[in-house]
Amino acid sequence: MRVVVSGASGLIGSALLPALRAAGHQPVALVRRPPRTADEIEWDPAAGQLDPGALDGADAIVHLAGAGIGDHRWTDDYRRELLASRTLSTTLLADTIAHSANGPRVLLSGSAIGYYGPRGDEKLDETSPAGSDFLADICRQWEDACQPARDAGARVVNLRTGIVLSAKGGALKKMLPLFRLGAGGRFGSGRQWQSWISIDDEVHAIVHLLTSSLAGPVNLTAPTPVTNSEFTRTLGKVLRRPSLVPVPRFAPALLLGGQLADALLFTGQRVLPTALQADGYAFEHGTLDIALRAVLGR
Repeated sequence: MRVVVSGASGLIGSALLPALRAAGHQPVALVRRPPRTADEIEWDPAAGQLDPGALDGADAIVHLAGAGIGDHRWTDDYRRELLASRTLSTTLLADTIAHSANGPRVLLSGSAIGYYGPRGDEKLDETSPAGSDFLADICRQWEDACQPARDAGARVVNLRTGIVLSAKGGALKKMLPLFRLGAGGRFGSGRQWQSWISIDDEVHAIVHLLTSSLAGPVNLTAPTPVTNSEFTRTLGKVLRRPSLVPVPRFAPALLLGGQLADALLFTGQRVLPTALQADGYAFEHGTLDIALRAVLGR
């Protein structure tokens, strides 16, 4: 398959490209500059610019672009950027698919388990309703932006991704320096659930979904979510460092802002990959210990 990928230079995208090639697919990256190779297509999602003809002959789009949730404090301006970077780009791709006679008929579009909002101990699958907080609202609008492609008969999958474990980026990379010093520990009570997935399973699940018949929301999380206490304890064990220093809420709240700190660190979701497992996907890293050892080379 010829697979167009947005967000190709990001944490997931940069791992997805070689995984696609290994599976026999031909990845093509959407870039926001003049193309340097035949495997690049220029676009400007903020301006709504993408040559529809550039997608002729492509079989699928994997849409991963969007401003980083935890990259900045949630000022009013950055909230608008978080939403616009997702909805404008998704609408552009969905409209392009809808008006293309020879373009992709499959759209795997990014989303996140933030769709469900903070839900305590409740077990969540793809049939669970949306939450009501800021991240849930972003995810709802993000997924709704795919509608033109659905209406045109394309198979659309919303990739509700959990915490992606990689030593190269994301939440784990930010945690490693503190834990390697032996100064890490649970966040707040530690009772909040963390639904995670290894970077390898993330990209291999995406490759699996390219040729699947699944449509609609699909949770990209490992089958064994853990509490924050268990996550931090396991990370300390894998690093062979103590993880006994709890992190009170006020410190990250001062640094990040209270709402961002709560969304990233002190609340969570207990999400299960029901649709993915029912579709026959077998996880390479089904438990946190195995996943951390794999991504950290332990």
